[in-house]
Amino acid sequence: MRALPALLTALWASLAASTALASTLQERIDMAPDGAEITLEGVNEGPIVIRHPVVIDGQGSAVIDGGSTGTVVTIESDAVTLKNLTIRNSGRLHNKVDAGLRIKGNYNVIRDVRIENSLFGMDLTQASNNVMRRNYITSKDMPLEMRGDSVRIWYSNDNVFEDNLIEHSRDFVIWYSQGNKIRNNRIRHGRYGIHFMYAHENFVEDNEISDSVVGVFLMYANNIKVTGNQILRSWGASGMGVGFKETSGAVVEDNKILGNAVGIYIDPSPWDPDMTNEFHRNHIAYNGIGIEFHTDWVGNNFSQNNFISNFTQVSVRGRGTALREGWNGNYWDDYAGFDHDGDGIGNAPYEIYNYADRLWMDRPYAAFFRGGIALSALDFVERLAPFTEPQLLVREAAPLFEPVDHAASRAETRAQSGKPKTALEMLTQ
Repeated sequence: MRALPALLTALWASLAASTALASTLQERIDMAPDGAEITLEGVNEGPIVIRHPVVIDGQGSAVIDGGSTGTVVTIESDAVTLKNLTIRNSGRLHNKVDAGLRIKGNYNVIRDVRIENSLFGMDLTQASNNVMRRNYITSKDMPLEMRGDSVRIWYSNDNVFEDNLIEHSRDFVIWYSQGNKIRNNRIRHGRYGIHFMYAHENFVEDNEISDSVVGVFLMYANNIKVTGNQILRSWGASGMGVGFKETSGAVVEDNKILGNAVGIYIDPSPWDPDMTNEFHRNHIAYNGIGIEFHTDWVGNNFSQNNFISNFTQVSVRGRGTALREGWNGNYWDDYAGFDHDGDGIGNAPYEIYNYADRLWMDRPYAAFFRGGIALSALDFVERLAPFTEPQLLVREAAPLFEPVDHAASRAETRAQSGKPKTALEMLTQ
């Protein structure tokens, strides 16, 4: 029996020696035993495929270079760890989805990895329960529409993507997948910050999404939670902070939606007549349009939101109104009423009427003149002496008289849910 440990030690030493003698990184990986840690130095030639569980540690400086051919690193195993390295120089073929990293296994960990000059960043296909943490992803130096997606999640469930920095890539897309947690990331200078399609029951939490065409878009995707995010400066002709297309059961809470062409855009949603979409405690400010409805609809509930300094608070296309939506306890900075009894609720309803702005809501091309002298003069005359009956667009019976302190509200919510307070919340008590 004493000979068995000695035999195992000799066998391990033999495997380690043969791995060290391997001439390429692919050979080192193939020859390493399951669970072995492979440390890298310098620049290593790719592409490589990992077919069994190993740990690859770049020690903070090593590089795997794909030589501008295909996908640089492919993981076809479970329980692989990549850490502290740079992956760079994928191919340029969209039809082959040339990526920095492709994952086809489960329970893998990717942390502290830089993916540079790669057409697509991370591509997950039927890959679940993986963790991607503190990574950096950028695409190739190409026009925005020609870049690949930073992250593609396809038929992949329960992955965690957190504390990553993504910039100058095209889209972050999630298709036919559920249970994924996307949190504490910074996503900037892309097209779609995060785009869901036929992907239900996912979570978008505490991200900063900035300077993209669209912040978060939910398309045919039910029961998505979008909470605690900063969605900033989605500008341009198609710019929107949060967009909906036939989506039901969404919860949009505690977000800062600031400086977008359209803060929230709703195209017939909720689609399921038995479900609602809930919008609570959001700060919707400095947008061209605070909330835009594609058509007159029902099933969206808004409460405790702050609407501040939006050029237009609410618009509805197609001659409709937003009177059938739920407006309950929101703050509107253009409310002209009073609070005589000091209960924090306005004594008169908050109402939005359409005057000359009906022109650009019915004819989108006329929005070019919005804010111009001619349309402003026409709007002034309409309000002074209407020659057509103005249309009531929004009516909230009990608007808030002061804006909601969302930081305090969120701290209270954390306390009630048992979540630990942040350091800032503890310092400001």
